[in-house]
Amino acid sequence: MVCVLAIIALLAAVLLPKLPSGTSRPRLEAYALQTASLLKADRSVAIRRGVQVSTLVNAMSRVVRSGVTGRVVSIPDDVVFDAILPARCNQRPVFSTISFFASGMSCGGAIALTRLGVGYEIRVNWLTGGIEVVPRNNL
Repeated sequence: MVCVLAIIALLAAVLLPKLPSGTSRPRLEAYALQTASLLKADRSVAIRRGVQVSTLVNAMSRVVRSGVTGRVVSIPDDVVFDAILPARCNQRPVFSTISFFASGMSCGGAIALTRLGVGYEIRVNWLTGGIEVVPRNNL
């Protein structure tokens, strides 16, 4: 019995470091949901306060920063971070932001988080300002 346990422990010690590490699928989904939650909170504040709120989406530094609270969602390096954002909104350059207006509308955009062929896209509808998380498989 002791020998069997020793063999199992030895195999575990050798094989565990070889298991793939990095962001798991549930953790990837959590990043997408955190990002969507941050966007929804900024939209809600824009409607409630009657002001424009801009959420920073910086693909180079891999962060999404709230325009109201300053809360940040940082995406790890092993996740591919893509953002499709408008160049202009209300005849003004937007510089890597998604803006929400008092009416509930927005400038729109999409953020894609992918790893190992699995991913999630956070979509912001420009007309309604609605935010949805859509799974993307087999990328």
